[in-house]
Amino acid sequence: MSQIPLPELLRPKKLSQFVGQKHLVGKEGVIKKLLGSAKSNGFFPSLIFWGPPGSGKTTLARIIASELKRPYHEFSAVNTSVKEIAKILTEGNLFPPIVVIDEIHRFNKAQQAKLLPFVERGDITLIGATTENPSFEIIAPLLSRTRVLILEQLSQKELGLIIKTAEKHLKVQLAKDTLNFLLESSNGDARVALSVLEIASKLSKSKKISMKVIEQALQKRQFTFDKKGEEYYNVISAYIKSLRASDVDAALYYLARMVEAGQDPLYIARRMVIFASEDIGMALPTALVVANEVFRACETIVYPECAINLAHGTVYLASAKKDRSAYEAYFKAVDDVRRLGNLPVPLKIRNPVTKLMEDIGYGEGYEKYTKESLLPEKLKGKKYYIKED
Repeated sequence: MSQIPLPELLRPKKLSQFVGQKHLVGKEGVIKKLLGSAKSNGFFPSLIFWGPPGSGKTTLARIIASELKRPYHEFSAVNTSVKEIAKILTEGNLFPPIVVIDEIHRFNKAQQAKLLPFVERGDITLIGATTENPSFEIIAPLLSRTRVLILEQLSQKELGLIIKTAEKHLKVQLAKDTLNFLLESSNGDARVALSVLEIASKLSKSKKISMKVIEQALQKRQFTFDKKGEEYYNVISAYIKSLRASDVDAALYYLARMVEAGQDPLYIARRMVIFASEDIGMALPTALVVANEVFRACETIVYPECAINLAHGTVYLASAKKDRSAYEAYFKAVDDVRRLGNLPVPLKIRNPVTKLMEDIGYGEGYEKYTKESLLPEKLKGKKYYIKED
């Protein structure tokens, strides 16, 4: 019996076998065109493949190397040094070798900078694979010497084709509802789908794999949520914008995404406290009290129960009327402070703590309930806060 994992065993070897990414590998796809051009003039550019897990980044890199008939070297940035990559340059190849660096975003800036000369001189054709936004994770000089190609999450139809091939290989069968469950649970990740199916085929006593066996093999679906990555910011941004738009259902959905991915509940609660003052403000001042109590509850109760407190606070904040007038007023004042510096405080509202201060006019003419503007002379009468109707 083969010990090679199913995702590796079924990895396509030719472009014609590759499933998905039609915008890249289809008849008019950029990779198809680049390969055609390389076969006539020998040139193939360095690339950065950016896409979600299991979308085919490494597979596509291997196919490119095979199509070009060039030496191929694959590294992971997690456990590789640039020195190891440099060693392959002593092999005396006619054409630049294809060097694939998986999780290239794991290389720090200094390591990425050391790759520059190899790419710039054409010593290697680099294909970097990353799940993270290259704009944030790849240094600008390296980005300028490569072309970023975006791989999309596999659709359920595309994932279904891959699973169909796996069913034939394993000689098993999935009922329609079981297949749909596996497709949904795999989150567009072909590697997850194939691994779960392989485990299920070993657990099952029948060639017809049941939903229960797939659930056993799956255990708990994995969510993409690198706490330093783009998806981290995408989901919290979507959550705040849903609160702001008073879309309760969307806010609860994005909250659930964060909770299920293991986001720190205090991080979510802190954002709720900020939101209560920034976006609800004077429309419902007690929103700040509720948000603070949610934060306190998360401190004392923790997961899993504090998810209920987060949900309670989410519904309350999303349902509340919104008023950004206090927030906007404050930042108008900040703008004047930064623009005009430390303007003199009017003498009448200065505190005369010594006799000298009193003699030179500190506090003179002060009225507790005056309607006169107490701003510095240069800003006299200026309005920052405009109450919303």
